[in-house]
Amino acid sequence: MVEIELDGKKVEVPAGSMVMHAAEKAGTYIPHFCYHKKLSIAANCRMCLVEVEKAPKPMPACATPVTQGMIVRTKSDKAIKAQQSVMEFLLINHPLDCPICDQGGECQLQDLAVGYGGSGSRYEEEKRVVFHKDVGPLISMEEMSRCIHCTRCVRFGQEIAGVMELGMSHRGEHAEIETFVGQSVDSELSGNMIDICPVGALTSKPFRYQARTWELSRRKSVSPHDSTGANLIVQVKANKVMRVVPLENEAVNECWIADRDRYSYEALNGPERLTQPMLKQGGEWITVDWQTALEYVANGLKQIRTEHGAQAIGVLASPHSTVEELALAGALVRGLGSDNIDCRLRAADFSHAAPNGSARWLGMPVAALSTLQRVLVVGSNLRKDHPLFAQRIRQAQRHGAVVMALNEQAPEWAMPVRHTLESAATHWVQALAAVALAVAEQQQVSPPVEASQLAGVSAEQKQVAQEMARALLSGERKAILLGNAAAHHERASSLLALAQWLGAQTGASVGYLTEAANTVGAQLVGAVPQAGGLNAGDMLAGRAKALLLLNVEPGQDTAGGAGSALAFPKADMVVTLSPFRCNTDISDVLLPLAPFTETSGSFVNAEGRLQSFHAVVKPLGETRPGWKILRVLGNLLGLPGFAQDSSQAVLEAALPGVASGQCVDAARLNNTTVATVDLTPAGAQPCVASIYQLDGLVRRAPALQQTADARAAQALHSSGDVVLTMEGAGA
Repeated sequence: MVEIELDGKKVEVPAGSMVMHAAEKAGTYIPHFCYHKKLSIAANCRMCLVEVEKAPKPMPACATPVTQGMIVRTKSDKAIKAQQSVMEFLLINHPLDCPICDQGGECQLQDLAVGYGGSGSRYEEEKRVVFHKDVGPLISMEEMSRCIHCTRCVRFGQEIAGVMELGMSHRGEHAEIETFVGQSVDSELSGNMIDICPVGALTSKPFRYQARTWELSRRKSVSPHDSTGANLIVQVKANKVMRVVPLENEAVNECWIADRDRYSYEALNGPERLTQPMLKQGGEWITVDWQTALEYVANGLKQIRTEHGAQAIGVLASPHSTVEELALAGALVRGLGSDNIDCRLRAADFSHAAPNGSARWLGMPVAALSTLQRVLVVGSNLRKDHPLFAQRIRQAQRHGAVVMALNEQAPEWAMPVRHTLESAATHWVQALAAVALAVAEQQQVSPPVEASQLAGVSAEQKQVAQEMARALLSGERKAILLGNAAAHHERASSLLALAQWLGAQTGASVGYLTEAANTVGAQLVGAVPQAGGLNAGDMLAGRAKALLLLNVEPGQDTAGGAGSALAFPKADMVVTLSPFRCNTDISDVLLPLAPFTETSGSFVNAEGRLQSFHAVVKPLGETRPGWKILRVLGNLLGLPGFAQDSSQAVLEAALPGVASGQCVDAARLNNTTVATVDLTPAGAQPCVASIYQLDGLVRRAPALQQTADARAAQALHSSGDVVLTMEGAGA
C-alpha cells in the first residue's frame, strides 16, 4: 500500500493506483470527462488536472501514479485555474444547443460548465461543424459537433463490447469520431455508449426528442429477457415508458445492459398490445368483460375434466414469466388433478431435469465469470445469447483466461477463443467425449466411454480435444458452461453427464447459462412435470384437450416452430394469456396479461438470485397482472390455495424465506446427474432463438427489428430455412 496526502487527508491505496483512484477512495470528486472506472485510462480531456507538490505544472489525476508521501491538492488555486482553462478550451467549439439537446439536464459537460466555465468566451471565431452520421437504428449521431473527443465510446467498443466499431479519424479541429467507411454500429451492447457519453453527441435514436429528462419519473426494475437479471431504471412520462437505462449492480450487470434490455420497451405501447379479453365466437373475435371471459375458461376446464379427465388439461408456460405467475399456474393445473405443466418449450430431451424442487443453474456467481482462468463453453452463441455474460468472460480473457468452445463452427464472440472443437451439433456428445478421453489419458483414470466408440471423431478433432484437456487440467478457476443449444439438444442428458465427469476430474464448476429471465425460477416453483405429467413435447404433439398458453407463442417459442400449430386443432379449448394479440388462429380465448412494466413480480437469474420488482406504469386498458388472472381463475374453479391478495404473498408461499436480492438455498441449485452417456448421433438440430426473436417483447420492438442481427434472422426465415436452429451456436 502507498500512502499519500490528498487535500490534507491521509489516503492509502494499492501501489500502481492513480491519483483519481485515491480521490475516489477518499470521497473527493475531481472533475473529469474521459476517465471511466470500467475503461482504460486515456488522459485526453485534461479536465482532471490537479496540483502535485514539487511538480512543475498541474498533472492529470487519472494518469498520475501515486508515490509514497505524494502531496496532492485538488482545490488549490493552481488546480482550479487549470481546470477552468481546460473547460474554456472544451467550450470553444461546443454548440449552444442545450435547450434542444436530449442530454440536457443530465449532461456532464453542462454540470461542470456551471462550476468551471466562464460567463463568456474570448473566442470569436466560427465554431466548427461536424456532419451527422447514420450508424443504425439504435444510436443517433446527428449532433457530433457536440463531441469533446473523450474517446469513451471508442474504448468501450474495444474493451467491453470487444468490437472497435467507432474510432477517431483526422487530427486537431478536424478530428471526428466515426465508423469505418460508413458502416453501422451493430454490437449487442452498443446502447451503453449512450450512457457513458459525457455530452449529447451519442443519443438514443428511438428516444430522440421524446421527453426532457426532468419530466421523467425513474423506477427500478429487472430485465425480462436473458438470464443475467440485469437491473434497470425505467423512465416514465404520463404513464408511458419512455426510456430504459441500467441500474448499477456490480454483482449482476455492473453498469451495463444489453440492447434488448434497453430498447424492447418500444413494444409496450405498440399496435399489437392486447388490452381487453376476447372470445372467439363463430370464427370471429369479440370483446368481452373479464367476468365473462374467466367464467368461460373455468366452465370449459370443468367440462373437459369431466369428459376427458384431469390429465387432458395442460399448461405451456414461458420461462420469461414471473415466479408468481408460474407458481400459480402450477397450483392451478395441479389443483385440477393434472401434472401437465412445462416451461422447457424449446427442449428436445426432457430426461435431464433437476430433482423436484431444485433447478439447473450457472454453477457459480455471475461475478465469478470475470475472474475465470479456464472456460469451456458448449453449444452456445455466447455473445448473442448472453451478451452480459460474454462481456464478463471477455474481461477474464483480457486478464489471461483461456476460452474454449465446442460448437458447429468457430465462434465470433469478439474475443480470442484459444481452442475450438468444431463439430456438427448432432455429434456434440462424441466430440465432448473425445475431450473426456483426453483428460482420462492425461490423468490416467478410467474414461466415461471407450475409445472404440469414437470412431467418427477425426484425428484433427482429437488433437483439439487433447489441447482442451491440457488447458482444463491447468489453471485454478475453471468452468464448463452449457449453452442454450446444449440445454435444448436431443442428447442434453449425455452432454451434462460428460460435463460433470470433466468437472470432477479437472476441478471445473459445471453450469447452464440458462436461456430466459426466469428459467431457474420456473424450475424452483415446479413449472415442470413432477409426477409423470406430460412434458412440452407431449403437449405440443396434441396429447392435451385443454391448453393454457402463458406468455407462449408456439410458432416462435417452441421446438416445433411453425409446425407446432398442427397440434392445436386436436384441443377442445386453447387459452392464451399474453400482453399481445397473438395465437388468434389456434386460441379460443385471449386474456390480456400485464408485461413486466405493468405488474409486480420476481425473476430468479442464472446464479439463483431472486430479484423482485414493482409495476412502473398502470396496466394498459383492461390488462391485468398474470398472478391476479390465475388467482381469480383458481377461485372460480373452487381450488384451495388461491386466497393471496398480493404478489408478495404468492412469492412467500412459492419461495419461503428468500428475500429480494438474495440467492436461493444452494441445496436447491443442482447440476448433478445420474444419466448415462448415449453416443448415438442426435437426429435433429437443437432449437435456439436468435437474439431479437427470444421473446414477445423483443420481437415487437421496431428499432431492434431493424438491426443487422434481426435482419439476418429475417433473411434466414424468408429463405425457407428454419429460424430456430443453430443460427446462434457458432456465428
